[in-house]
Amino acid sequence: MTQMMTLVLMVLAAAFSRLIPHPWNFTAIGAMALFGGAYFPSKKLSLIIPLAALFVSDLVLGLHSTMIFVYVAFAAIVLLGWTLRDSKSVVRIGTLSLVTSSLFFLISNFGVWAMEGMYAPTWQGLVNCYVAAIPFFDNQIYGDLFFSALLFGGYEAVKYFAPEMLGASAQK
Repeated sequence: MTQMMTLVLMVLAAAFSRLIPHPWNFTAIGAMALFGGAYFPSKKLSLIIPLAALFVSDLVLGLHSTMIFVYVAFAAIVLLGWTLRDSKSVVRIGTLSLVTSSLFFLISNFGVWAMEGMYAPTWQGLVNCYVAAIPFFDNQIYGDLFFSALLFGGYEAVKYFAPEMLGASAQK
């Protein structure tokens, strides 16, 4: 198996986590975007492959009016992952996982306020939307931390214990 195939399979498995029963917002999509940005050798592929995996899972789950906001947040998280390319550590990955959760919370809930018509189109309506979303935020944080540890830790374990699975390009 090559490094690229391993990365693609890990991203697809993370996207699949949305399709199995899970607590609200406890999915791997934030971690998947951060991981993709950090590990795919090409910045272009680091955006395309995780976004494509997200889109495929959205086709199964259903398309919705706030998708553009979800995808903008997702792309921004991939860009955050780019900052990990040369220097990964537990502290940096953990910190960026928390930033990932916050960024996704702010952008996606702004989309709910702007597109869903559930809240008044006022500053107070926006505040109400964010307040209503707070009960779901903890699972977002737990999911991003858990799946970041799983993806980053899993990949690093393969690099360390079975580098032959990744091919010559990843054996450093």
